Amino acid sequence: MTELQTFRPPLVAILRGLAPEHARAAALVLFEAGFRIVEVPLNRRGALYCIETIAAAAPADALVGGGTILSTREVDEVHAAGGRLMVAPNCDADVMRRAAERGMAVVPGVATPTEAFNALRWRAHALKVFPAEMVGQAGLKAFKSVLPEGTPLLPVGGVTPESIAGWVKAGATGFGIGGQLFQPGMALNELGRRAREFIAAWHAATAVPTATSMPSAAHAE
Repeated sequence: MTELQTFRPPLVAILRGLAPEHARAAALVLFEAGFRIVEVPLNRRGALYCIETIAAAAPADALVGGGTILSTREVDEVHAAGGRLMVAPNCDADVMRRAAERGMAVVPGVATPTEAFNALRWRAHALKVFPAEMVGQAGLKAFKSVLPEGTPLLPVGGVTPESIAGWVKAGATGFGIGGQLFQPGMALNELGRRAREFIAAWHAATAVPTATSMPSAAHAE
């Protein structure tokens, strides 16, 4: 199962700088709060060990993998560690194809329509819109207007619980959340608090209005 939209909610916890000795405890806090997708960027010490540890502790309905994956060798290393998610800040055809061959969820970074269409041609399962602060909500809305209907779009960079509703309105179907969620060395109770805030914000932004919240015909005149 590689389609990110099948993992609910489609929020990726980006644990940059996670210490190996804290990996299991931090992941369990996130899973308990409701996160089901965890990414450990490879450009920090002990990332592969963290991925292996978290993958072993993850519930059956979770997806664990690596971020900042820049080579086919790193794809192979993450897969060997139990990771089934490939996230990159860029759009590299060879890296994406290797991850797809491994049966991993493929999420490259894009910031232009050209990159987005190339990524889809190279078997991306979702697009990491990065850096989200640069693209902006208006830019995301423009992306959505030209990409194939149903293309999963995950803004990454500077996303907060307060901004989630605006991004969803602009077309976001999920998010990658890094420094606003996790900082190296933070207390587990603080991580849990932040995680619950993001989960609550996602549910509030994507809630379907109930019939009782809609104006009745008698009051619509």
